Amino acid sequence: MNQHTVKAYGDELNQLTAEVVRMGGLAEAQVADAIESVARRDVALARAVVERDNRLDALHRDIEKKSIRLIALRQPVASDLRRTLGAMKLASDLERTGDLAKNIAKRALILAEGEPMQVLTRSIERMGRLVSTRLRDVLDAYTASELERALSVWSTDDEVDEHYNALFRELLTYMMGDPRTITACTHLLFMAKNLERIGDHATNIAETVHYEITGEEMLGERPKAVPGPGEEQTPTPHISTPSPSSAPSDLTDD
Repeated sequence: MNQHTVKAYGDELNQLTAEVVRMGGLAEAQVADAIESVARRDVALARAVVERDNRLDALHRDIEKKSIRLIALRQPVASDLRRTLGAMKLASDLERTGDLAKNIAKRALILAEGEPMQVLTRSIERMGRLVSTRLRDVLDAYTASELERALSVWSTDDEVDEHYNALFRELLTYMMGDPRTITACTHLLFMAKNLERIGDHATNIAETVHYEITGEEMLGERPKAVPGPGEEQTPTPHISTPSPSSAPSDLTDD
């Protein structure tokens, strides 16, 4: 390739990376705002999170198209190919992260209509801060190509699981003690599950960063929370969802 072609090729790769970074910033803001809307019972903020999801969807499509075009026209190899494929994989994880943040915001709208449950919403807020920190750290690792930082996120995957398991038990206790809390606790339980899934996407991104930098797949299983003595791994609960009158018809999680 001549000098002009090489420069144009490099510019395309840099632009692709920049768009992924931009998408990551938007996804990170979506998660933070969704949690904030729960903590503050902020209806306007929750609605804004739902409405902004279209921007992430559009960026996902744009990154995917540009990646495919770059592969078709430039035929990248080695680290350039990994960088291009990594952009596609990250965009997919970030799009799903945005969907999960939107789901949390939808349920925040429902919770805002009922009586405050500050003890439980604070638990969701704590878990949300942990997940937001993991997402921010792994996106920073991608931006700066910091392998150790990405590995740190990957190796602490079990922390989110531990928070989810503890919150599950807390919510179950409330539901058993007062059946009137079942509807609200069910929404909170789905929020917690969405946060746990966002944590999984952060771990996916860490694995992609590792592959992009080293060219090697991550070895071994992801760290998972280990049940204590006499405990079983907390399953995903099977609880009746709220009646149609208490939730919007489009509330089904994406």
